Amino acid sequence: MTEQRVRADFWFDPLCPWAWMASRWLLEVERVRPVRPRWHVMSLAVLNEDKDVSEDYRRMLREQSWWGVRVAVAVEQRLGNEELGRFYTALGTRLHNRAQPRSLETVAAALADAGQPADLIEAARSTDYDEALRKSHHDGMDRVGQEVGTPVISVGNVAFFGPVVSPAPRGEAAGRLWDGVLLVAGTDGFFELKRSRTRQPIFD
Repeated sequence: MTEQRVRADFWFDPLCPWAWMASRWLLEVERVRPVRPRWHVMSLAVLNEDKDVSEDYRRMLREQSWWGVRVAVAVEQRLGNEELGRFYTALGTRLHNRAQPRSLETVAAALADAGQPADLIEAARSTDYDEALRKSHHDGMDRVGQEVGTPVISVGNVAFFGPVVSPAPRGEAAGRLWDGVLLVAGTDGFFELKRSRTRQPIFD
């Protein structure tokens, strides 16, 4: 009898290191719990376009953040959700584990790593996918509110921001964190549990 897996919708912007950490954790959870990730694109540029952020951060988003999310949407539309996950893994590995530049060349190299058509890079400088990007972005953010960022995870009728964790737990430790996160997020009236971050993302 085939095990019934629960769908876990995960919203990410490829630039965010904390989303990258959480996504690697979710893949580990998939190994030890009956969970199936489904990937969705959100945008830090869209999230912050009306917020009071520093000009340096706004400039970074304007100059570096659109390429990856546009290509990610194009990958999903042409190749499907599983391939979106493959592209995210390839791009995130280059951006975060290898600390490569946030550039068109890095996005193009990630397409090659994922074995995906090279012409998808054309989406990076096109606005053709922006409507779909914004729709995906708001689908995720509307579940948790506008005061948070990426990642967003939605399971059944429960959605939450995070977890923000470093390093990403492995094996049964990943499963226990999953169990606990679902427990607190699924508690009626529960909104926040937080402490100051004392370390940067630890990539492996």
